Amino acid sequence: MWPRGWTQARCQDSGVDQDREQLWAELFQQLDLNKDGRVDVNELRIGLAARGLSWSSVEEIVRAGDINHDGQLDFEEFTEYLRSHEKRLRLMFRSLDRNNDGEVDVGEIQQSLHNLGVDITLEQAAKILQSMDKDHSMTIDWIEWRDHFLFNPLHNMEEIAQFWKHSVMLDIGEHLTVPDEFSEKEKRSGFVWRQLMAGAVAGSVSRTGTAPLDRLKVFLQVHGQSSDKGNVWSGLRAMVKEGGLTALWRGNGINVLKIAPETAIKFLAYEQIKRLMRGSNEGGTLKVHERFVAGSLAGATAQTIIYPMEVLKTRLTLRKTGQYSSVADCAKQILQKEGVRAFYKGYLPNMLGIIPYAGIDLAVYETLKNAWLQRHTEGSADPGVLVLVGCGTVSSTCGQLASYPLALIRTRMQAQASIKGAPQLSMLTLFRSIVAQEGVVGLYRGIAPNFLKVIPAVSISYVVYEHMRALIFRFTGYVPVDAVK
Repeated sequence: MWPRGWTQARCQDSGVDQDREQLWAELFQQLDLNKDGRVDVNELRIGLAARGLSWSSVEEIVRAGDINHDGQLDFEEFTEYLRSHEKRLRLMFRSLDRNNDGEVDVGEIQQSLHNLGVDITLEQAAKILQSMDKDHSMTIDWIEWRDHFLFNPLHNMEEIAQFWKHSVMLDIGEHLTVPDEFSEKEKRSGFVWRQLMAGAVAGSVSRTGTAPLDRLKVFLQVHGQSSDKGNVWSGLRAMVKEGGLTALWRGNGINVLKIAPETAIKFLAYEQIKRLMRGSNEGGTLKVHERFVAGSLAGATAQTIIYPMEVLKTRLTLRKTGQYSSVADCAKQILQKEGVRAFYKGYLPNMLGIIPYAGIDLAVYETLKNAWLQRHTEGSADPGVLVLVGCGTVSSTCGQLASYPLALIRTRMQAQASIKGAPQLSMLTLFRSIVAQEGVVGLYRGIAPNFLKVIPAVSISYVVYEHMRALIFRFTGYVPVDAVK
């Protein structure tokens, strides 16, 4: 235990309340589980969990307070972090308390966020307030505010509202039909392109890591019952036997290459469509069904422009050893043998598939997120990245289940000309043929490897995204408004 006289001297030097510093000293003693005079990430996480706190940002706390960069906090670093953090929290509280009555109410939270470009309803503002309102007075005083965020490295008010406007739906190799929401401040500051760049890199690594399962899915979709690759293991072995280990990654290059243009086009189209839908109400936010419409139209726009790359991806995925020397050679052969129209085979089922995918994806995501909020509103105003990633994974999986038959028909139409002797069937004829020959189960060929890749794809994408975003922000010297979750 540190001598009381030493603590008093520290308080006099710093001008901080003596009782407050003494409380920090006692708290540090409790957090220092191995009594070595330092607190690491694990000790901090265990100590906060024991107090009913589950902030996902303990690593950020240690990083922010670790002056000597040894990965731990000694007592001086610990108290210096809390001292400076409380000063930030007091400034934020004063900026919220617009009428200077020492309390923050629902209207002040809503108005402050509106001024930052984040529009929420009074009901949403009330839920944020309730997570901090310990005495159930429907107002927050300084003590409630300070105690709630003492171990959350909050930097500004925008971070509280991130989950109201940001959808943490990571790239798992399928359509992301509803792009993220960004405030005008984020667009002007360069936050958007950094966010999109981090997402594109994460998607590239994720798709590369799960490419063998994606290639197997395409084989099962196209060949169906006639394939000798009837299950995951035998299918992977057959591909390796035919073209070596690298054959597992055929088609991955073009699959990665189309991420950046598709994301950029979708984002730009989404912004323009939102602007048209808002009309004169420029500062308003879109409701859930409006986001669905805007996202679907933006996804259709992006898919229309990059669709030839989808056809190339399918052909390169299905190719045999030596069939094409490069992406350019594949495109040249398709153009010479089949004409320009071949680059849009399967376009109609692809477009139709966007609607159920987008609708179910967004509806399930919003339902799960709001259900979490209703059950945990007393604990935190922010569900954290992992909760949102979980919601996004479940919603995306539900969307895939609904749209998979259309995706299968699209892939078969894209591949028809590459299969020797295969008839060139229309969408409806192909649908009836599959059901007649293979039954309804035939419409879900390849869904097993598709589901098998979801968890690794989300995990890889999440880890790479977080590290890549931090690296980009650090390299460009940018401090994001939602860097802390």
